[in-house]
Amino acid sequence: MDTTSRLLMLLDVVELGSFSSAAERRNIDRSVISKQISRLEDDLGVRLLNRTTRSFSLTAAGAEMIKKSRELRELLGHTIRLAENYHQEPRGVLKITSSTIIAKRYLQPVINDFQKRFPQVEVELRLDDRVMDIVAEGVDLAFRVGEPKDSTLIARKLARNRLIILASPEFIDTYGMPKTIDELALLPAANYTSSSLRVTSIDYIDQQGNRAEKTIKSVFRANDGEVLLLKALSGTAFVVIPAFIIANEVKDGDLIPLLTDLQLSDFSAMYAVYPHRDLPVRTRLFFDAVREYIGKDIPIWESNIPNFEHLYQG
Repeated sequence: MDTTSRLLMLLDVVELGSFSSAAERRNIDRSVISKQISRLEDDLGVRLLNRTTRSFSLTAAGAEMIKKSRELRELLGHTIRLAENYHQEPRGVLKITSSTIIAKRYLQPVINDFQKRFPQVEVELRLDDRVMDIVAEGVDLAFRVGEPKDSTLIARKLARNRLIILASPEFIDTYGMPKTIDELALLPAANYTSSSLRVTSIDYIDQQGNRAEKTIKSVFRANDGEVLLLKALSGTAFVVIPAFIIANEVKDGDLIPLLTDLQLSDFSAMYAVYPHRDLPVRTRLFFDAVREYIGKDIPIWESNIPNFEHLYQG
C-alpha cells in the first residue's frame, strides 16, 4: 500500500470517528487499519495520532495531514470524474442515498429503467433518514426533503412538496367533520417526530394573509411517514403529511382530505444533493432521469390526489 492510500485511510478513520468504523467501510480487519496508520507515521517520520485504548486525537502534524488528505481526495476524485466523462457509455458505480419512502416510490423505478439503458452502471442505494456526510461516505447523489445546510454541497430543487390533512371515513364517523382549524386542533393527531425535527402544529395562512400556527393534539408520534399514514388509516388519528407520501389512499377513498379551504404553508421541497459541480456522465444522466420521472412542474405524487391543484390554496 502506498502513501496516498494510507493518507486516505487516515482520513476515513478521522471522519468516521474510529478505526472500527473505517475498517467496516473498507471491509477489512481493524488491525490492518492500525498497522497501515503506523506505517504511514513511520514513512512520514512524525506522529499523526495520539492513541488510547478507546479513542484517539490528532496531533498538530496529523491535523495538517488531514487537510492535505482532503485536498488529495478531491484531486483524485476530480481526475477520475474527468476520465469517466471520456467514456462513450456510462459505466462504474453510482452511489445514491435517500429515505426509504423516496427510494421505493420514486427512485427504484428510475433505477430499473436506467440499468436497462446503461447495463455497465452498477448502483448502490443506501436507505437512511439521517443526514450523512456524503463526501466522507463517497456518495454521488443524495435525495432529501429540505435544502441542505452545508453550503459546500450543490443542491438542486427537484419538486415542490405541499402538505395535506387526512383522516379515514371511520375517524370522521367517530369525531365528525371539522369545519375550522380550531375544531381540528381538538381531535387526536399523529405527527412526525425525530431526533432533529418535531412537528407539533399546523402552519397556515390566515384570512388576513399572515402566517399562523395552530398546535395539534398529538396522540401518536413516529419518525416514518408511512407509519403515520397507517395510523391515519386505522381511524384513530388524523395526520398532516407531505403529499409525496400518498399512494392511492385518497383515490381509493381510504383517506379523506380535511379543511381543504385552509391555505397551508408549503412543506420543504425535495432536493438532489451532490458534492461536485462536474458530475460524471452516469450521475448527470441519472439525475436527469429522476427529474423527468418526478415531473418538472407538477410532481408525479400530486396526481395521486384528485383535484389537488385546488386544495389548500385558500
